[in-house]
Amino acid sequence: MCKVMDYRKFKYEQDRKAKAARKKQVKVEVKEMKFRPKIDVGDYETKKNHVMRFLRKGARVKVTIMFRGREMAHPEQGLNVLERLANDLKPYATVESQPKMEGRNMHMLVAPIKGAFDKLPQDDGVNKDDQKEN
Repeated sequence: MCKVMDYRKFKYEQDRKAKAARKKQVKVEVKEMKFRPKIDVGDYETKKNHVMRFLRKGARVKVTIMFRGREMAHPEQGLNVLERLANDLKPYATVESQPKMEGRNMHMLVAPIKGAFDKLPQDDGVNKDDQKEN
């Protein structure tokens, strides 16, 4: 006796499995932060905090150093900025691709370390000075 398969039921079950697989997958986001080789301390700190915010949300960050004109003669300055950033982010992120020069830009890819931000308090967007007044 030959067993006949119900094609509609087969297709339905296949669609259910595909939908469940799509539900479980996580899309990895890649954010980009652009720096300049002659960046000031305050600007560096601000951009570093933006990179930290992206990493906290689980996104990878592509850090780009943009060179213009005579800055191309000193790529080591851009490399110093990237190494400084990598060193500052060491407890929270790993460098996935080392700094490399492509045309007028130098790139580095940074990925978050799982569980690194668990021990940090989350910012709720509430100013700490406002809390003291109440």
